[in-house]
Amino acid sequence: MYQKYVTKLTAEEQQQLEQLISSGIAAARTLTHARILLKSDRSPGGPSWSYNQICEALDVAPLTVMKVRQRYVEEGLAAALYRKKPDREYERCLDGEAEAHLIALACSEPPEGRERWTLRLLQKRMVELSYIESVSHESLRTTLKKMNLSLG
Repeated sequence: MYQKYVTKLTAEEQQQLEQLISSGIAAARTLTHARILLKSDRSPGGPSWSYNQICEALDVAPLTVMKVRQRYVEEGLAAALYRKKPDREYERCLDGEAEAHLIALACSEPPEGRERWTLRLLQKRMVELSYIESVSHESLRTTLKKMNLSLG
């Protein structure tokens, strides 16, 4: 079978992976990826196992083997072993001032005819009072949770 991503480990990389596995002090996913790389090694003296052999021996999906090999070839050893950090930057919906208004509103008397504030009522009132242009009730919930405030 043709392999698009041929894994050829250096002696130093082989030693590093074997040391990682023998220590056993790493995430299970990292250890599995290290084993995949060692079994995939096509350098002279390497086992050069097939996808099927690796999948059966390590109980992983063929896609996992392919992705580990791909990341090793394209990005290097560290990228193949460890999870990559998310590319997305999460923007905060509420700044400190808006959070202060939210807390003050949540601690105030609820609207007439209501026993307490709901997240959707808080959402609607925050927009009405022009503290923010728009916000989801879930963002309000996480902010209140972060502040250890409860509506109940």
